[in-house]
Amino acid sequence: MKKHSTQGFTLVEIMIVVAIIGILAAIAIPNFVKSRKESQKNACIANLKQIEGAVEQAKIGGIPTPAASDIFGSTAYIKVTPSCPSSKATYAVPTGTDRPVCPNPTINGSDETDQHKLSDAAAAG
Repeated sequence: MKKHSTQGFTLVEIMIVVAIIGILAAIAIPNFVKSRKESQKNACIANLKQIEGAVEQAKIGGIPTPAASDIFGSTAYIKVTPSCPSSKATYAVPTGTDRPVCPNPTINGSDETDQHKLSDAAAAG
């Protein structure tokens, strides 16, 4: 009598594996998107802090109202003009007592947790 050997996977086994991969993807993709948005927000806030520090250094250096050319450039306080990681828009130099803000209005108009802005604690410290 011939022995019948089975090779490969059955359709049910393949469907179970595909279902498990789908469930894992449904869990992992939203977490990845959330962490990506959070890292872009943190990078934007770091850029805002860097600009605020450069403006303060310019004021200490004798420039009462620094312009973009005083802050950004090869011989200025910040060598490369930073841009928001989310929108790739460049920042404007704040005037007067204003603080730098993210150039992306859609982010700053949305939910409070998604806003790219310096906290009030950063201003005090």
